[in-house]
Amino acid sequence: MRPSGRNLSEMRPISIETGVMAHAEGSCLIKVGATHVLCSASIEEKAPPFLRGSGQGWVTAEYGMLPRATNTRNRREAASGKQGGRTVEIQRLIGRSLRAGVDRRALGERQIVVDCDVIQADGGTRCASITGGWVALRLAANKLLEAGLVTSDPLLDHVAAVSCGIYAGQPVVDLDYPEDSEAGTDGNFVMTGAGNLIEVQMSAEGATFTRDQMGQLLDLAEAGIAELVAAQKAAI
Repeated sequence: MRPSGRNLSEMRPISIETGVMAHAEGSCLIKVGATHVLCSASIEEKAPPFLRGSGQGWVTAEYGMLPRATNTRNRREAASGKQGGRTVEIQRLIGRSLRAGVDRRALGERQIVVDCDVIQADGGTRCASITGGWVALRLAANKLLEAGLVTSDPLLDHVAAVSCGIYAGQPVVDLDYPEDSEAGTDGNFVMTGAGNLIEVQMSAEGATFTRDQMGQLLDLAEAGIAELVAAQKAAI
């Protein structure tokens, strides 16, 4: 039995509320169980210097966690003068995951910055950030289309992410913090709406895993991603 009482293949409740920030071109508040992330997308009418003159745009991301997103207060990274390694790794993951679903030439020479701020953490913050970040990105792209600033849709497909792992010897989907902290194997799966893989992060956290278990986790991830994509479609 999972600590939450969920079935092995059962996702936490998912909700996505859009338009939660008045000034952002796209925004949403995504809740996956007790993990809550505020996502916004900001359009900048210029490409990064390394892309100027290329005819291509860019999508990047920034990630942060509020001091009391967890059960003890974390010091603001701004107070220490630099981002932690975990923060940098997560925001790079979010950025490259979202770019995988973007036609950068259709976007034109502009940049969209997706900000993901964790209000409350209970496992799976990077996955919720990718899933909610895509919704914010979708809404920002809609603004470009409505204004006639792009001639074709720069978004190729949905992008969503879910965690899976081996907990108490059983493969489970969408780990919350009690499971994540005790899992023998922990993984994050990023996929498109069509079911194509963008990135898989898997590691043994205390016990090795077999190829068969890897396949079981992938099956769970595919089903979980389908639920997340359905929530994205309902939100937009």
